[in-house]
Amino acid sequence: MNKNNLQDFEINVKIKLSALWASVTLCYLYGDYFELYVPKKVEGLISGINLLNSPTKLFGAAILLAIPAVMVFLSLVLKPQLNKWLNIIFGLFFTAIMVLIAFDTYKYEWYAFYVFLAILESCITSFVVWCAWNWQRENTVN
Repeated sequence: MNKNNLQDFEINVKIKLSALWASVTLCYLYGDYFELYVPKKVEGLISGINLLNSPTKLFGAAILLAIPAVMVFLSLVLKPQLNKWLNIIFGLFFTAIMVLIAFDTYKYEWYAFYVFLAILESCITSFVVWCAWNWQRENTVN
């Protein structure tokens, strides 16, 4: 046994999924925060000329962005079968959204940070899907 080897532990899939959703939520927050530095963005927010220019759109965005944040908790507490399928469904959904955003914003010079984060978020949510899909079954002994 080599004394320089560090001990490693198998991480429970629920903890992995929760950590992945926490990571993607932080990336979403950073992206929205950094977007405030894009020229004329704050003026658009103040004047009401922006994508979320109605109470209904703002409420819809709140629901959409609440899902990854709530999945941090739900990934820890839900029963495995429901947990697996919610992670697959929401993981695929958010991966698709971020891929579309990356393709839509890559052409704008000021949005390179957004494209980077969209690609990173797509990788994270793809890994959510992979972890959930490959969730190991219990070993049953007959």
